[in-house]
Amino acid sequence: MEACQVARKQDLPPPGGYKPIPYKRVPAKTLFSGYTMFAGYFGITAFAMYLYSLNYKQILRDQIEMRSAKMAIYPMLLAERDRAYLKQLRKNRDAEAELMKDVPGWEVGTYYGEKVYKLLPPDTLVEPIFHEYYAHSRSWEWFQRAYLKLRS
Repeated sequence: MEACQVARKQDLPPPGGYKPIPYKRVPAKTLFSGYTMFAGYFGITAFAMYLYSLNYKQILRDQIEMRSAKMAIYPMLLAERDRAYLKQLRKNRDAEAELMKDVPGWEVGTYYGEKVYKLLPPDTLVEPIFHEYYAHSRSWEWFQRAYLKLRS
């Protein structure tokens, strides 16, 4: 057994010993002093406020222009809405005439020749209820109009 033992070399420190372990705090390199940092902060803030004021003035001008455009186009939008409304009423009337053409004694806008609204003058527009207005349109259009929050 003794013949198998090999002489091992012990791991020792280098000659002269190890270097001292640095345990003291190494301060960071100072690029700017406190006064310089405050001056930089106020300079950047002043420049940002200047840019903000320019941008804010442009936003106000754009808002005024958009408001003017909306006020200018509003009468046309109302007229288009009224036109579409009357167009749908005409389609409803024509659909009623087509549907009831084979029924004897049926007059469009009446109930077998009898006025539905007796106290109104003859040329008065009677606005239909929601379901009557959408009676001859696709069900999806009615659904979208009835539930506005589901519109995209």
